[in-house]
Amino acid sequence: MQLPQHIAIIMDGNGRWAKQKKMPISYGHKCGADAIQNLIEESDKLGIRYITAYTFSTENWKRPESEVRYLMNLLQEFLNDTSGRLERSNIRIKFIGSRNKLSNAMQKSMDRIENMSSHKTGLTFIIALNYGARQEIIEAVQKICTDVQKGLLKISDINENLMSDYLYTKDIPDPDLIIRPSGEKRLSNFLLYQASYSELWFSDILWPDFTIEHFKIAISDYNNRKRRYGGRTDES
Repeated sequence: MQLPQHIAIIMDGNGRWAKQKKMPISYGHKCGADAIQNLIEESDKLGIRYITAYTFSTENWKRPESEVRYLMNLLQEFLNDTSGRLERSNIRIKFIGSRNKLSNAMQKSMDRIENMSSHKTGLTFIIALNYGARQEIIEAVQKICTDVQKGLLKISDINENLMSDYLYTKDIPDPDLIIRPSGEKRLSNFLLYQASYSELWFSDILWPDFTIEHFKIAISDYNNRKRRYGGRTDES
């Protein structure tokens, strides 16, 4: 089985899963966090190079205050737990997204984890935290404009490669495969620029029920597709 180099995941359905179980939404988020932790460890064993998880979007701040507060606490616990697991793994961790609105404690945890894992050579786990693709693109354009005003760039320098260098995902290859469970079939402001030629895989499985076996099915389906990148082949 040929492995995609980079797989991005929209972890969706925690709340609906908890409702089906007649449990509070917080329980669904906790089980969802466990699911991604297990998948990351298994992905490293499989030899996948990059996994990006849509953990908290810029739109998630619109949720009820109690749910947002719980999610922030859960994320902090996840980061604390990850620090301990890092010592026993070869996984590198990076964060993408705006750090505005995040607590100082969380930002310090993020810096510590990135620094602690920077020398790791296994899978790179990219956590999209307070991430929104439109905001990412706007910030990139603002930075490019600033550098043009400073004389560091010319307008003629602007191309796809330069644009990529101003995104959060600089030095990270575009995702080959984007997975979204839960029955929804949209990207929801996730990696819009980077997903131009990504293969998309949707499933009705709610995220806490998503297992490594489902993951392998998605990869198998990816392997059966022909990636043309806008071109044509004899079979097209």
